Amino acid sequence: MKHAKQHTFHGEWLGGFDEQVAEDLEFDVIQALLASYCHGESATERAEKLRPWRTRKRIIPALETTAELRTIRQEGIPFPRVACDELLREIRMLKVRDSVLDEAGFLRILDASKTLNALLEALQASAGRFPRLEGLVEDVEWTEELTDAIESVFDAKGEVRADASNLLVSIRGEMTRVRRAINRAFMRAVKVGQEKGWLADTTEGFINERRVLAVNSTHKRKLSGTVLGQSNNGSITFIEPGACMPLNAEFEMLKDDERKEILRILRDLTQRIRHHLPLIRAYQRVIVELDWTQAKVRLAGECGGHLPLLRKTTGFHMIQAYHPLLRIQNSASGRHTEPQTVELSDRGRMLVISGPNAGGKSITLKTVGLLQVMLQSGLLIPVHPNSEVGFFDAVLTDIGDNQSIENQLSTYSYRLNRMRGFLEVSGRTSLLLLDEFGTGSDPELGGALAEVFFEELYERGCFGVITTHYANIKTRAAQLDEALNGSMRFDRESLEPLYKLDVGQPGSSFTFEVAEINGIHRSLIERAKAKLDHRRVKLDDLLTALEREKNQLTKLTDRQLRKELEVQQLKTALERKQAALETKAATQQEIADEQNVALTRGKRMQQFIDRWNAQSKNKELLEDVRKYLAVERARQEDAAALAAAKRAAAKTSAPKRRPKHHVERIQVGSKVRLRNGNERGEVVAIKGDDVTVLFGQMRMRVERHKLTWLAH
Repeated sequence: MKHAKQHTFHGEWLGGFDEQVAEDLEFDVIQALLASYCHGESATERAEKLRPWRTRKRIIPALETTAELRTIRQEGIPFPRVACDELLREIRMLKVRDSVLDEAGFLRILDASKTLNALLEALQASAGRFPRLEGLVEDVEWTEELTDAIESVFDAKGEVRADASNLLVSIRGEMTRVRRAINRAFMRAVKVGQEKGWLADTTEGFINERRVLAVNSTHKRKLSGTVLGQSNNGSITFIEPGACMPLNAEFEMLKDDERKEILRILRDLTQRIRHHLPLIRAYQRVIVELDWTQAKVRLAGECGGHLPLLRKTTGFHMIQAYHPLLRIQNSASGRHTEPQTVELSDRGRMLVISGPNAGGKSITLKTVGLLQVMLQSGLLIPVHPNSEVGFFDAVLTDIGDNQSIENQLSTYSYRLNRMRGFLEVSGRTSLLLLDEFGTGSDPELGGALAEVFFEELYERGCFGVITTHYANIKTRAAQLDEALNGSMRFDRESLEPLYKLDVGQPGSSFTFEVAEINGIHRSLIERAKAKLDHRRVKLDDLLTALEREKNQLTKLTDRQLRKELEVQQLKTALERKQAALETKAATQQEIADEQNVALTRGKRMQQFIDRWNAQSKNKELLEDVRKYLAVERARQEDAAALAAAKRAAAKTSAPKRRPKHHVERIQVGSKVRLRNGNERGEVVAIKGDDVTVLFGQMRMRVERHKLTWLAH
């Protein structure tokens, strides 16, 4: 069919993505989660400002880098976790001439250098397996110059080493001597004060980092020294002993000398470090990138994210897709989350989902939208790895009951404004997500307008997922070649939604069944039915009956598949045991034959030994031995030639295995059926001759020759 002209979106960002779309799809919650997983401010800011791209050159590197680190974490490959502090302050300081870094700055650089060295070693050991991560550190060189320089000044506790310079050694030695002299003088003063009874119960204290005696104020004039303070009630006076005063003054001078020498050492060290400024800038870049990538990997671990196969064409086939936030929430509470399989392609690009309220329509729509936006933001998504996802130029949403109080717009007016915008920008690379399409106005009139909108969007070649209760939308979707109907399953026997999407037919809204669940009296429900067109009631009953039959068929199919799987597993186990027994029997026979041959040869050799005469030359015996060895050698050669001939004959005479049932056409995405049954499914993975097929919601591994290819 002829589609409308494609609208062109400019720039590298995803078109149509605004705060409303982020809120509709709960992408803002994903951003908050990512921000909480980040260590540094730069990565946190990146999470808060995250937006999806539309260009492959931005999306694919981000996805592949995250996938590589995810693989490393999953496989337990030795790889350092980057939790270094950022180096922005140090970089700013190093750019200023004659600036001096403080102790904390040097320790941050030391930590970064050690971590990045370890990271380079880990990537080198992986032998090129992670090219994206290797590209991330391509301008970072392994070096010990930084670590050696800093560790020559700082000890393991992060303090300046006593031997950082000869002068510092001398100063600290003198400080130790003076400190001991202060302690001796102070203890003599304590002894005198205690003997005289001048001291309070606490004896001593510290004021301004100086050790003082706690003297009862009535005796303060009896003790030589300087008063440095009193207790709150004035009963105790704190006195620095006179003998300690010159020593304390000398110690303060030594501390000042120490500070000056440490400043000189740090200035010299800063100058040495300044030569490595380009490398430190590279450290900063890698620290931020890995911090950000680690946050994305942690999110993928929480929600079960994978990297699907990336299509070059627009559309997707999401297999076993989970809503990430719902899965995280349910996993925390131990509840099951039902995955969905949804496909949009050129053959079926607009999916209309119907079914009961609270049956999972909106969650399915939001799952598709959120996963698409996450993927185009460089995030791994919770789908089966064999899923295929392409990229869109725009994602447009109309979800929820939005009203604009400021502009005095009703829900329906708001939706009409959104729809007007969609009609202006949508095209063949746009994904539309419309929840409760057409609601908010008179059902009959609103349904007619919604049908027109639906037809117009279809004519523009858009891709979309639409949820609705309108019968005319379902009917129109069934009439259009590239549109599909889908329904959320409902168990009529238990009157409970099953939260499973079936594609192929529309679903009933189960209006009366849901009313019955909520306690509405049967007589009222019958009166309501009587007010409807009998054809409408009959159609709804038909859809309900189809739903019931489908549920029963699904249960029977699942039961049969389980039985077939059990039989297949038992058969495989039996075949393995039989093969093992045959192999064991053949091995035992070979051992027995070898032992018989060895026994015969041993007897013959014993005969030669018995004939040996040490007193003669044994010419006849040696000739017999030579002949025997020649005969045995010839037998071995004949046996080897015969075995080779049998193998060659078996190889040439064995009938060539010809493909049957088009098994050579089977590939991921093919529609197939079991050769010994009528069950139809879709191939989701192939490993050698083992083919993994998705039958409904059941996965089954089948040998290729037991399948029949149906279609791609």
